[in-house]
Amino acid sequence: MRFSLRLLLWPAMLLAACSAPADSMKLLHSERSLYREVLVYEDSGQRCMCFTRNCRIGRQSCMDMRHPDRLQLNYTRTMLGALYLNSSPRSILIVGLGGGSLPRALLQLLPDAHIDVAEIDPAVVSVAQKYFDLPRSPRMNVIEADGRVFVKRAIREQRRYDLIMLDAFDHEYIPEHLLTREYLAEVKSLLTPGAVVAANTFSSSRLYDHESTTYAAVFGQFFNLKKENRVILVAGGTEPSMAQLTATSRQWDARLKPLGVDSAALVELFSTRPDWDQSARVLTDQYSPANLLNR
Repeated sequence: MRFSLRLLLWPAMLLAACSAPADSMKLLHSERSLYREVLVYEDSGQRCMCFTRNCRIGRQSCMDMRHPDRLQLNYTRTMLGALYLNSSPRSILIVGLGGGSLPRALLQLLPDAHIDVAEIDPAVVSVAQKYFDLPRSPRMNVIEADGRVFVKRAIREQRRYDLIMLDAFDHEYIPEHLLTREYLAEVKSLLTPGAVVAANTFSSSRLYDHESTTYAAVFGQFFNLKKENRVILVAGGTEPSMAQLTATSRQWDARLKPLGVDSAALVELFSTRPDWDQSARVLTDQYSPANLLNR
């Protein structure tokens, strides 16, 4: 008997579910792409992209139409903690677009940076542009490609990045081929010296231990930031002390506050203490999440 990935991750999905009552949400857009249904809802001035009707299993991206620059989802604010580890990345790769909250914020924060975004679904790209003000900028290149295919191509082209953000989700979870040791090793090969990796995952699931041991197997020790979602931050080079992180967070405070980031609260989330079973089996291309309940 084969179990679905949804059953494996269901408790964590509830944490990300849209809190607005279904009958109060106005449907602005709906289309069936090659990969999923892409929907846009609005409620009380907040607009969200979802991959399920009435956002019953989480939201991919949200925007406050009155304050469009203010990040609405907690994980996006947490991902910006990567800037405490490398304050001036000039080349950035983001795998997974959603409504484009992260690339839009980074374009604003880092005027000298160039951003590549890999997004598999052309419908997501067009919806992000039409409904979520995704900018068209000479400093940003949106590539319609599977994240792993793009990474392999980038390796062949000898590209290198100072910051890589992994934020690819479907309506259930991160696609299996973007969770494995082999994929993370490919990502690692794209890093410049001192580069940072930021990955958005769930803070509670039956995959948690396996994801953690997989990241540790590829990158060694990492920062584990948990609030609603879990964000993994890998620091290239020497890991900063808490005193250094605090000092850097203060330097960013004025620029991040308009985006809704509380720098003092964010730096308190930084921890390298393992809170997982360190003997859990590493995820590989041969041992994928869908196999976990069948072992």
